[in-house]
Amino acid sequence: MKSEESESIQNKENMPVKKLSFNGLIIGVIILVGVASFFAGTYTSNLNSNQISQEDLDEAIAKLELKILQNQLPTKQASPPVKISADNDPIIGDPDAPITIIEFSDFQCPFCARFHTQTLPLILEEYIEQGKVKLVFRDFPIQSIHPNALPASVAAECANDQGKFREMHDMLFEKQNEWNKLETTEALSLFSQYASNMQLDQKIFDSCLTSGKHIPEIQNDLNDGRDYGVTGTPGFFVGNEKIGFTELKGAQPFDSFKKIIDAQLDA
Repeated sequence: MKSEESESIQNKENMPVKKLSFNGLIIGVIILVGVASFFAGTYTSNLNSNQISQEDLDEAIAKLELKILQNQLPTKQASPPVKISADNDPIIGDPDAPITIIEFSDFQCPFCARFHTQTLPLILEEYIEQGKVKLVFRDFPIQSIHPNALPASVAAECANDQGKFREMHDMLFEKQNEWNKLETTEALSLFSQYASNMQLDQKIFDSCLTSGKHIPEIQNDLNDGRDYGVTGTPGFFVGNEKIGFTELKGAQPFDSFKKIIDAQLDA
């Protein structure tokens, strides 16, 4: 039986939303959290009077959740798309592989982690490592229920700048239970430690993490996903521009992907 487990966007129509720009709000939160965790000298869980208060941090994150939620809610049910853009997002596998899996994912989503620990290894072995399929990872952080999803997406993009997307991607999913329930400041500090363990340039990574430079790219992924009818994670589109794409929703088992990929390779 097919699994269609995914985490969906919650509808909170009656919640007030401040009229702040999306990019400005997110960048503000990233810088707010980043300065507290990386540039204050040493990280402490108890903020003193000269540091950003936990109340300020909670208020900023709450505003961020509401704004992202407003931007994510679909206005209509999209028709099955024929053409799906891979944008310029990170690729796992041979860029010239004939079949593409475009995934819209949330690093804090447990069903996304299940796909990446249980199903993806089989896809890697049978298709990606054979040059038949490539995976394009696009960000779809559902911040309303996953407060650390956006910072995790930023961390992965910053690692990608140094050629280590795959390593950070795997680390975030494999260690999801280590950071998913932490306060955002603590999660960011842990992401910085992951980067250090990967021997990334620490100064460049931390600066990237706190600058908000990848926020427009993540917003573009969110917009595209919404346009394609993505309402929960993980969401997949399998195919190519010539034959079109087949949609798969949720943490599907390997057999669901195999059936579609084999048919497309034989087409």
